[in-house]
Amino acid sequence: MWGQNAAPRSTLEWRKVGSAAVDRRLAAPATGPVVRVWFSNEGGVLFARTQSGRIFQTADFSAWTLVSAAVEPPASTIPSTMPARFPESGVRIVNAAADASRIYALGRQLYSSEDGGRTWANLTAYHFASVVGSGVHDLAVAPGNPAQLVLANDFGVWRSLDGGLSWSGLNLGLPNLAVRRILATPGPAGGTRIQADELETLELAPGAAVWEPAPPAADRERTLMERYATLLGADVSAVAVSQDRVYAGSSDGRLWVVRDGVPGVAWPARGGGRVESIFVDPAAPDLALAALAGSGAHVLRTTNGGLFWDELDHNLPNAPAHAIAADRATGSVYVATDKGVFYGHADLQAAANDAVNWTNLTEGLAGSAAPAEDVRLDPAGAQLYIALDGYGVYATLAPHRLLNPQVVSAADYSQRAAAPGALLSVLGARVSAARAANLNYPVLAASDGESQIQVPFEAVGPNVSLELDTAVGSHTLGVPVLPAAPGILVGRDGTPALFDADTGLPLDGRNAAHSNGRVQIMATGLGKVRPNWPSGTPAPLVDPPEVEAPVKAFLDGVPLEVTRATLAAGYVGFYIIEVQLPAVTNLGTSSLYISAEGQESNRVQLTLEP
Repeated sequence: MWGQNAAPRSTLEWRKVGSAAVDRRLAAPATGPVVRVWFSNEGGVLFARTQSGRIFQTADFSAWTLVSAAVEPPASTIPSTMPARFPESGVRIVNAAADASRIYALGRQLYSSEDGGRTWANLTAYHFASVVGSGVHDLAVAPGNPAQLVLANDFGVWRSLDGGLSWSGLNLGLPNLAVRRILATPGPAGGTRIQADELETLELAPGAAVWEPAPPAADRERTLMERYATLLGADVSAVAVSQDRVYAGSSDGRLWVVRDGVPGVAWPARGGGRVESIFVDPAAPDLALAALAGSGAHVLRTTNGGLFWDELDHNLPNAPAHAIAADRATGSVYVATDKGVFYGHADLQAAANDAVNWTNLTEGLAGSAAPAEDVRLDPAGAQLYIALDGYGVYATLAPHRLLNPQVVSAADYSQRAAAPGALLSVLGARVSAARAANLNYPVLAASDGESQIQVPFEAVGPNVSLELDTAVGSHTLGVPVLPAAPGILVGRDGTPALFDADTGLPLDGRNAAHSNGRVQIMATGLGKVRPNWPSGTPAPLVDPPEVEAPVKAFLDGVPLEVTRATLAAGYVGFYIIEVQLPAVTNLGTSSLYISAEGQESNRVQLTLEP
């Protein structure tokens, strides 16, 4: 068994999930509100102050860096005489250029006038709507170049090089996306979903870099908060459900456990900080963890159904905590605070006076100085997702996997059964050799965070004891084996490995499939092939072996014609299934899956056009 109290053995490799910008159908992707912009004296550097008070600078109008301090120039001067008329009500009139004859009006749109306000030109309108969004807060004119304008508004920073005739956005690299909650990680239902300020729901489609507004899903947590606020007579700020009990926390730091509709006695947290988040384990309803703001306790634990809560702060910085997640099997706890995301180990089976040693996981990460608003494990407990205020979402292999490695399908990191010929990923271990039932399982790749092995084509089930040789010794894991356990290959961002059979190009949101076309699906877990093929060897480029089991494919539940199913030429452990799309299909996004030997794969999304 891997050590339960060891620290992570390798440096985390964080990856950015999308950008910090949102597609709002403006001139370019947008971001959050920016309240001031100004140029350096020589005009080579642009500064921007966001609504949160952070100041960023850019010299190439692409990459932004946070600056600890910057001297803001005085606000644009107000003309000595007011204009003859105003272009709209509530505007702010300023001189933003050396030429005193030109004045600007900052309101819902940006206007300019060269005749003292008798006539105005709308610089941001198209068909009465703003191409850069509404709410102009500031304007900067480049020194020595009055044609270069930069404005700050509710949707970020925008630049014009022709005096306002056309605009481009400077928001893709500006860390100014106020993510408050991670609602969903990539999976069969779609991409990553987050909640931003004003309770807005955003989604990052698989393979995309820019977020898009999404219809708000039913917020069960908010509904429960409202229900239990009435029952408890308190301002309920967090709630979580595990089997027959409901844990609720209030804005003044009290915690309740409700069973059969009857609330227990409130537990008052030291310091009375707002309860921001509650973690529960569906399989262990007596266990719960709470994250609190304020200046008192920030992490509380109960292992007896809320009868007693103990503090786990120890060396955790005295900073508000906003979210908490845990893995009960390893005792791993993750907490998002104003000082970063921290990781520690606690006894999650029974109350104990253990001093939790917290480690900062976000030191050195871009945005590490920003408050961490949320932390979440994916459904498999393999990937850790965090939200940093302004900087957006990041993900990495969950550090506790280094303490308790996990065998998953290499297709989508789910815990489906293995199959002869299938490709498996061992998360959290560098594997040097693998074997089971006197068969060697070829090791195809290995790193500290993940190794890939292939199940021999000769393997049989229903279960095998897989022995793994790793850098910390030899270990055994039980793995179920079925004749077939299909899984469609999916990238870390949720993009399925689907290809146009005629062009070989990937099919995604930018390149849709077409009615009556042919689609190739890359998968694993389809079992034995004929003629037999040696494990660990790339499939031949000509006449690759065919899958023995009948393979089926379904689009929105309707069967598709499968024209071939073979090993993927040049690959180890992967298969190619080619399907014929019907002449008439529903346009838009459809659900695609395959099956073999009565086992169904994961569902993926396929975009269709005429």
